Parts: sequence; C-alpha cells; structure tokens
Amino acid sequence: MLTLAHQVLRTKSQKCIPIICGYKHYSSNGRFNKELGGDTVRIGCASGFWGDTATSARQLVQKGQINYLVFDYLSEITMSLLTAAKKKDSKFGYAPDFVHFAVGPLLKDIKNSGIKVISNAGGVNPHSCANALEEIAKKNGINLNVAVITGDDLMSKTDELSKENITDMNDSLALPKSLTSMNAYFGAFPIARALDKGADVVITGRCVDSALALGPLVHEYKWNPADLDKLAMGSLAGHLIECGAQSTGGIFTDWQQVEDWHNIGFPIVECSQDGPFVLLKPDKTGGLVSRGTASEQLVYEIGDPQNYILPDVVCDFSQVKIQEIKGSENEAVLVQGAIGKRAPDSYKVCATYMDGYKATAVCCLGGKNSAEKGRKTANAILNRVRNIFKSLKLEDFRRTHVQILGNEDTYGEHANSSLNLREGVVWMSVHHNQKMALEIFSREIAAAGTGMAPGLTAIVGGRPKV
Repeated sequence: MLTLAHQVLRTKSQKCIPIICGYKHYSSNGRFNKELGGDTVRIGCASGFWGDTATSARQLVQKGQINYLVFDYLSEITMSLLTAAKKKDSKFGYAPDFVHFAVGPLLKDIKNSGIKVISNAGGVNPHSCANALEEIAKKNGINLNVAVITGDDLMSKTDELSKENITDMNDSLALPKSLTSMNAYFGAFPIARALDKGADVVITGRCVDSALALGPLVHEYKWNPADLDKLAMGSLAGHLIECGAQSTGGIFTDWQQVEDWHNIGFPIVECSQDGPFVLLKPDKTGGLVSRGTASEQLVYEIGDPQNYILPDVVCDFSQVKIQEIKGSENEAVLVQGAIGKRAPDSYKVCATYMDGYKATAVCCLGGKNSAEKGRKTANAILNRVRNIFKSLKLEDFRRTHVQILGNEDTYGEHANSSLNLREGVVWMSVHHNQKMALEIFSREIAAAGTGMAPGLTAIVGGRPKV
C-alpha cells in the first residue's frame, strides 16, 4: 500500500502545489478521436453517491471500453454517517459497498483490462478501505497496487483553526466545540501523483467530486497548475459524470423522453489532451445523453457559473457549448468552452458536530378530509408529548415539522387549497437535546391508532428510531 500525505493548509504566502513525479501517456482507441482530434482517454463513473446501484461498475467495465473507473460516494451527510460508524468500530468509516459489491467481484476483469480505479470511498478511514480491498485481491491471487491519499482530516488541527475565528461560509456560524469530524476538500494533483507512482487503485478521503476524473487527466496529459483552461475542462468532465446517471437521463426534467431506467447507461467522458471532451454512455443501455441532460447536470450545485470554486482552478462555465453529435448510434454530446482562472488560496472544509437528536414518524391515513385529520392528529401527539415533558421537567422540542404529503404542502403558499384529500401521509419530524425525550415521542405515536382520528392505517417502518 502506498500512502501519500497531502498538506491541505494553505496561506497566501505559501500555496501548496503537489509535484507531478512522472508522465506516461496511456492512449485509448476512443470512438470520438475524429471529433476530438487525436488520442483520447475514457473515464467512466459508476457511482454518484453511497447507495447507487452495484450494476453500474460491471456495465462500464464490460461495455464501456474505459481506461479509468471512478466512484463518488461522499456527500456531506455521508461524512456524518461514516464518522458515527468509525466511532462504533475503528475498522469502519468507509463505504463498504465499494469493496464488497462494486469493485471486489470485478477485480480480475479490471486488472486484466488495465483499468485504473479512483474513488473517495475511503471516507474518514481510507486505510481500512484499502486493507479490505487488498484482502479480497490477495484471496483471488491478484497483485494490486493500492494508493491511499491522506491529509484531508483536520481534527488534529482543531485548536489551531479555532484560534483563527473561522466561520461557516453560509451563515457565519462559529466553529462548534463539539466537532466529530473536519475534512478539507482537496483536488486532483494528489490523485495524479498516486497514478504517476504506479497505483492500480487510488482511494481518497474527502476531495471534490470532480477531482476523481481530473486526476487521471492531469496524470495522462501532464497538465500543470498553470494549464487553467485545461484544468477547467477536466473539472467540467468530472462534474458532468460525478453524479452517475444524472447526466445520462436520471431525474431529467423531460423524463418521458428517457427509456429503460432499469438498464440506464452510466456516464463516460472521452477526453482530449487540449480539453474538449465527449459525454456518452455504453452501447445498448437505457437512458439518454443529450444537450438537455448534460446542461441540467452542468448547472447542478455549482453556485455562480462564472466562478465555480475548486481547489485546482476556478471555473467559468458561462461560455460552455454542448453540441449533440449527429449520426451516432449511441447518444453523445461534444463539450467545450470552459475557462479557467487561478486556484484559490484556501480549501473548503466540511465539519460535522453533535447537535442533539431527531426522530421521524410517517403514518398513512385515509378517508374524507384526510389532510385536516392528519394535521389534527399530529398536533395532538405533539401536545401529549409536551405534557409528558412538563411532568418530567424536560425542555420543549427544539424544532418540530409537520407535513401532510398529498396535500401540496411542499408548494407552500402556492398549494391548491381546494383539494379535498381522501388519502395522505402524515410526516412528523422532531428535534431535541436529549435522546430520552424523543424516545417518549416514539412510544406515543402508536396510541393515535385507537385514541385519535379514524383512518390511520400504519406507522411506516414501525416505531421511529431516535
């Protein structure tokens, strides 16, 4: 196992730029060499989040003609879940699906095909993730070079960072004292360096999602930190595939145009040395690659499209052109025009902290005036629990949320108030500082089945877990 520690603290006077240690171009026989003007590199993404389908990796390995297979597992909420898992058992804290269901069963095919794998499945424990994968490789007699990139975990620097009066980027909240995890989002150059050193698999902790694809391109084409437009294009390629099937027809606004969700094709980018690339999917798969699907993913979670801030480059996507390639049996689009600006002097950091407990109850109900019944029932449950709190000298809920699904509550002031709902779902969520208080709430829900409104049929999933 190769471990690369990446220094993530930057100052304006000393900006960290990892050194590229070598260069070996690995060209592919891409389908779109003509459109892109030469040899290309193909990168497929098999996961947009922890919980994505395990069928995608096999599809890309067997049908995608890819050079690199990347997996994105980490959202901000996932970091909290992995931190909790590691607290229970120090061997955990990574995405086990990556090891046991996605890559493990395909290791021989991946190795024989010369495909390199990059994933942030390491979560808050990348070494354990690598150890688990190496065990599977060893059992199958596969020689696997696994690289682990560390340095994103900043918990050891909590005191140092607290003195700098760092605040939340959105609401200026001070750095909490009850931190459970704190990780910086690093970029593509540590990944490229691991590939330079001969890694078959690169496992990272927290990095920006697009870096999983930009890293192989930096490695292949020897891009350096001054190649800003190329880095912006590579980042855009990574951004378009980072959410898996979202760019190949998943959750597309015009969903009626998308066929065969059960066999949806996962995204591939075929990238040129100059930056332009083609977005496509494997042959004979469902889904859709079009100007529309690519455009919707382009604007997903980027904030200002002229200043999408990443660790390696600030991207201007306002001049991007997405052109459908006609005459192609497999839907594909040509993407070009991203502009790069100098990288920032700092990293974004995700910190998680304990902030009390919550419980969520979901109950089905039927009959006339279901919305009114559901709301009255929910309020009665909350009032009964509050009376119990008072008798036990417990403080009130910190927050409560009641919503009647089916009654257009999600539309707020634009809801159709003339609906006479004959069936619906009561959704209640509560937040409290003490676990014991919410255990009381959890026990009191079922009593509504015989002591409140008629028509409550079930508590979905049984008694709520705190």
